[in-house]
Parts: sequence; structure tokens; C-alpha cells
Amino acid sequence: MRAFIFPGQGAQTIGMGRALADAYPAARAVFDEVNEALGEDLSALIWEGDIADLTLTRNAQPALMATSLAAMRALEVEGVTITAASFVAGHSLGEYSALAASGALTIADTARLLRIRGTAMQEAVPVGVGAMAALLGLDFAAVRAIAEEAAQGEVCEAANDNDPGQVVVSGHKAAVERAVVIAKSKGAKRALLLPVSAPFHCSLMAPAAQVMADALNDVDIAAPAVPLIANVVAREVMDPAEIRSLLVDQVTGSVRWRESVLYMAAQGVTEVFEIGAGKALSGMVKRIDRAMISHAVGTPDDVAAAAAAINA
Repeated sequence: MRAFIFPGQGAQTIGMGRALADAYPAARAVFDEVNEALGEDLSALIWEGDIADLTLTRNAQPALMATSLAAMRALEVEGVTITAASFVAGHSLGEYSALAASGALTIADTARLLRIRGTAMQEAVPVGVGAMAALLGLDFAAVRAIAEEAAQGEVCEAANDNDPGQVVVSGHKAAVERAVVIAKSKGAKRALLLPVSAPFHCSLMAPAAQVMADALNDVDIAAPAVPLIANVVAREVMDPAEIRSLLVDQVTGSVRWRESVLYMAAQGVTEVFEIGAGKALSGMVKRIDRAMISHAVGTPDDVAAAAAAINA
């Protein structure tokens, strides 16, 4: 069994997806559709812009989705449809890419939702008030205890359970800085603040969750062609109403990526294909389950290799 997984924020690079667009008209059409949905030339920013502008949350989120869907369309040209996977999953914003790839959302709606989501998450907390930090070498239970100790009346929560040795905390800047100090004292291999513009996936994002609840109410969601492993529950979901609700919960909830991969492994998944930019999720998968084979699918050569492996 195989799963298609979709990357989240941090994977963005200038030029991502351009080779796909040059090689596959169907991939270029995705970027054109996203440009039209947003009323701007986002693909020019992705391919020729400044990385600081691309990294802005409101740009990075639809840009990464566009790159993932372009790779998916290229796979389809090579005879690989979404039903070649038994599950889809995505890391944070990647969950939207997974839903678009599986037909639950249109590309245009997904682009608009991610622009809204990125803007709302950016505006929920004034710049400098929040922070996130990666704590390496400690498990989720240990980090959750550290976050509670560091809070001291402020917000400090375990935000991303990425793999057995990488958990991210999020919250008020001073509380997150305390968590870094405490983590080092408790044997963390590394503990470092992340270069992010807002404290994602914690209760400080409640204003953004309300914005997304309103935005999602205006969008049609269909049942995905294959089950989605949702971030906040780390299990499969198919019901559009539940998907809608979980996408709202996801804004403030933990990304349970480690548990999601373990769930897929328990269902019999032995191979994952990371559709879009970068290889970050493939690295996490290897650290979660060494037996699971992972492939990155972000270039025309990757598409050809993946299609050959799947169609064999």
C-alpha cells in the first residue's frame, strides 16, 4: 500500500515547480488557475521573486499548494491518478493540498482558502508577540510537560509532533524562550527558535480559526477520492462535514504528523510519495518508520521515476 503526502510551510524555494510547468502543460495550467483565483501573478513570485516575499505566510501557503498540485497533474499525465494511493495526508497547509489532489476541494477554492488562512494566521498575533521553537531529541510527552512548565500564565503548547525526536512548541515569545532553556536543561540535543512570523498551531491562533470557520462555510467540500489522514486526529476521515470542522480545529490544534504516519503504517502503508516541494516529510517518515520507503516528487525526473515505480 502507498500514500501520497503533501508538504507544509518551510519547503518553499524560488523556482519550485517551474520545470514541471515547462515540461507539462497540465502542470502549468495549475499555476495559471491559482493566479486567476487570486487575481495576481503568484507564479512570477514563485519562479522569479524574492525568497523573503515568497516566505510570507499569505504567499507561501498557496504557492506550495500550487506546486504540489502541479506535480500531481504531471503524475496524472504519466498515468498515475490519486487512487493509486490508499491514503492522502499533508502537513498543516499540506492538508489542503491533499484535499485538492483528492477532489474534495477545487484548486481555485483551495488557493483562495490558503490566502485567507495565511493572512489570518499572520494577523492573529502582532509580530514579535509570538514565537515557535523546535526541540530536538525529546519525545512528545516530554515536550508537552516542558511547555506546561514554561507557560507561567502565558501560552506555550506543543504544536507539531513531527517525528520521534522533533517536536515544535508555539506560543508567547517569552514562554517559548523559557521552553528552550528548560528543554536544554532536560537533555534536548538542540532547542532553537524558528524563523517564523507567527505562533502557528496554538491557542493564540483562535482569531484565525474563526476566520477559517467563516471562509470554509462558503466553500463546497466533497468526499475525497481516497481517505484523508487528518492532522488533528491522526486517523482517516471521509465525511465532508467532519473535514470542514477539522480544518478549523487544525488552526489552533497540534499537527500530529508522527501519529499520522504510524497510523498509515498500521493500515499497511509501506511506501509514501511526497508530492511537491522539498523532502522534509520524507526525512520525517524515515525517522518515524525506518521500514517505510519514501520518494520525493517535485521535478519531471521525479515524476518519471514515481510513475515507473507505481505503474510497474
